[in-house]
Amino acid sequence: MEEANVRTATEIKAARAENPKMRDRDLADKLGISEAQLVAAHVGDTVTRITADMDRIMPALNRFGEVMALTRNESCVIEKVGVYDGFRPGEHAALVVNEDIDLRMFPKHWVHGFAIEQETDRGMRRTIQVFDAAGDAVHKVFLREGSNADAWAPVVEELKIEDQSDTLTVSPRKPTEGAKGTPDQADRLRSEWDKITDTHQFLMMTRRIKMNRLGAYRVAGEPYARRLGNDAVETLLHRAAEREISIMVFVGNMGCIEIHTGPVHRIVDMGPWINVLDPGFDMHLRKDHIAEVYAVTKATRAGDAISVEAFDAEGGLIAQFFGVLRDDEGAGRWNDMIAELETLKEDVPA
Repeated sequence: MEEANVRTATEIKAARAENPKMRDRDLADKLGISEAQLVAAHVGDTVTRITADMDRIMPALNRFGEVMALTRNESCVIEKVGVYDGFRPGEHAALVVNEDIDLRMFPKHWVHGFAIEQETDRGMRRTIQVFDAAGDAVHKVFLREGSNADAWAPVVEELKIEDQSDTLTVSPRKPTEGAKGTPDQADRLRSEWDKITDTHQFLMMTRRIKMNRLGAYRVAGEPYARRLGNDAVETLLHRAAEREISIMVFVGNMGCIEIHTGPVHRIVDMGPWINVLDPGFDMHLRKDHIAEVYAVTKATRAGDAISVEAFDAEGGLIAQFFGVLRDDEGAGRWNDMIAELETLKEDVPA
């Protein structure tokens, strides 16, 4: 987001008043500003600036009890209901791991924090929101009807920072890295791929040979990465629901990855969106943003991990879908289901 398009807080609040039902992200795009700048314009009214230090935020979130955790990118949104138990801090990466909320978080991208308390048509909405340096949303937490609302005021006061200005300076947004692959290194790539014993080794391996995820998939080809049709995600969600196969869904951005592990039940197509609308778990994915999909096989000590991964036209990762490896029967059924997905024969440039 460039700083050339400067809007005053008064102008932003006037635009909000004229578009009361428009989502923050959409209104920010319309105004040519970041979502964080839109939120910041309401500081002193419905918004309080808070620290973005996750080591302080995470323990505080746990005091709310059951909440809804939301993470998104340009093309996909994931929402999980649960509590913020199981926080594990880390300088470069941190975790929240429990049965319902499962997050991988990267502190350097947690830059701007806000607490928002706003009266809506559905009652009072209280939410903690964190944004990166460009003003793009990293992670949001929404209190629910059953949350401990009594903890809200003391938590906000505890996390409040001295700077309560209603303007925000953001950095230019880092462009999405397109596919980076070297076809003449295909043999080396496949040889290194064969040595993987854990999925977390994959990105380190591709960096060593100066490729990235999508570039490596294009170069390696089958049986490592098999290109599927763009409707493969929709198909696998419907089939996983019909066959009662538990899956893992990974959706994220540079600052946070949110994960669902378990079954999916209600799959709903609405225009360009494919949605999972289940108790405690929602996902909303723009089908029309999908440009490439791959079924990817990586070896682990527990057996092959086979994922389905969707990318947008710029090469950005939209979402990943895995079977649940710890469930031998379920993993086998997942693998069989992915094997049934039709291979796309169209060539993709490396």
